[in-house]
Amino acid sequence: MAVSLHKSNGDGNRFRQTRRFRAMSEINVTPMVDVMLVLLIVFMVAAPLLTVGVPIDLPKTKAEALKGQDEPLSITVNAQGKVYLQETEVGNVEELVPRLAAIANNKRDTRIFIRGDRTINYGRVMEVMGLINGAGFTQVALVTDMAPRAEPAAGKRR
Repeated sequence: MAVSLHKSNGDGNRFRQTRRFRAMSEINVTPMVDVMLVLLIVFMVAAPLLTVGVPIDLPKTKAEALKGQDEPLSITVNAQGKVYLQETEVGNVEELVPRLAAIANNKRDTRIFIRGDRTINYGRVMEVMGLINGAGFTQVALVTDMAPRAEPAAGKRR
């Protein structure tokens, strides 16, 4: 804000103030940064929830998780024995291999994760895994949940 002071010309006011307002030519980025940070937090919280897919009860194991770079394809066998490719139900198991080949662009080294419900018959999961392996896909893995680690007793040493 600019203020100029002028000497009085005898009307009783010694100094008269005149104000001139100018348009602010600077961009205030603080509100934009605030909005972007809120959106970042929302997406960080929401992203893991979007990868769940078909709800099943995975078996527990103490094996360590596999490391990988790209997003694998997920095949799920639920408690009723229905097979899902990603989140889409596959009507007939024989349709699974052509769909996998189309999604993977016939790259047989695409990583495929098989998620089988803990109550399903082991043979059903192995049937699906055999079909996939028989079609030439080499990177097939079973998905499990991590079992809680047992704490050593207070008096025992390893």
